[in-house]
Amino acid sequence: MNRQRSSVRSRGSSSTTTSDPREKVKDCCRKFIAFMCTQVGVGGLIVVYALVGAASFMSIETQEPNPLIEYVANLRRNCAAELWDVTEQHNLFNSSIWHLEADIVLKRYQDDFAEAIRKGYDGRHPEEVWNFPAALMFCLAVFTMIGYGNMVPRTAWGKGATVIYATFGIPLYILYFMNMGKVLASTFKWLYTWLHECSHSQDDDLNIEDGSGVPQKKRIIVPTTACLWVISIYIATGTIMFAEWEKWTYLDSAYFCVTSLCKIGIGDLVPGANILDSQSGKPTKLVINFVYMLLGMGLVAMCYILMREEVRIKMQEIKEDTRLCLEDMSAKFAKCFGSSKESQYYD
Repeated sequence: MNRQRSSVRSRGSSSTTTSDPREKVKDCCRKFIAFMCTQVGVGGLIVVYALVGAASFMSIETQEPNPLIEYVANLRRNCAAELWDVTEQHNLFNSSIWHLEADIVLKRYQDDFAEAIRKGYDGRHPEEVWNFPAALMFCLAVFTMIGYGNMVPRTAWGKGATVIYATFGIPLYILYFMNMGKVLASTFKWLYTWLHECSHSQDDDLNIEDGSGVPQKKRIIVPTTACLWVISIYIATGTIMFAEWEKWTYLDSAYFCVTSLCKIGIGDLVPGANILDSQSGKPTKLVINFVYMLLGMGLVAMCYILMREEVRIKMQEIKEDTRLCLEDMSAKFAKCFGSSKESQYYD
């Protein structure tokens, strides 16, 4: 009876725990966190993080008007009014004085306009600058640490949000960088192994024998040249693509691809930075550039992992060869000195 009662109690307690909504929420949270730690979860998380960041920066930076727009408009109105006053005073009587006064007014307007450009004026309103693809590229430049510098937050809230966004985004990007590199490395290694086995039909090239005489499959290592070919083809693809879109030279396009994938981010060349393109509604380039950069950095991580594996195996082989060489030399020295001592003994 006692055993039956205890079993009934245990069943009742287990049913209450499974039907408890708190336990269900905890179980769902554990499954969600476990999924986010996978390669697919990290990739999806970095994309969602970039989309949320782009929408947030759009909302923050477009709430306040750019004071430089109104400042330059006042400069133009004041310059036109001063030129009109000079024209009314000196144009009919003394043309030389009119030219002198007009040159002074235009020189002052030119200096003030140049100062506005140095402060960041480009003739665009915040809604034109902070469209969604441009904000997406800004988020990419922040958490990947490229930092192009062509777009900067103007408001205090935007600068504070950038600090917080980078604080959480950079570790997330490093996690994505390593996970994506592992996935691409394993995929490329499997593809290279399959191609290598298909191209080598003889069993002698693929099988080796261990000390017991049992044939074993030879370990295939992806060479460094294959990794360099992959990253070179990817850079060449980006070079052609950006040269056609942005009307850059092939040297400038290759320069942009290399500096971006290496996370140098000089910022003198940025896709979609043309004012006419932003005003005519052609922001698709920035979205494709976003995908190109994310995938390209994953390829860089893949090449790093495969090259590191090859270097580690080569170092192990060198270490083993050095050990065998030293053992052989020590054996020869021992044999040589041993034979010399025996000859002296017999003498």
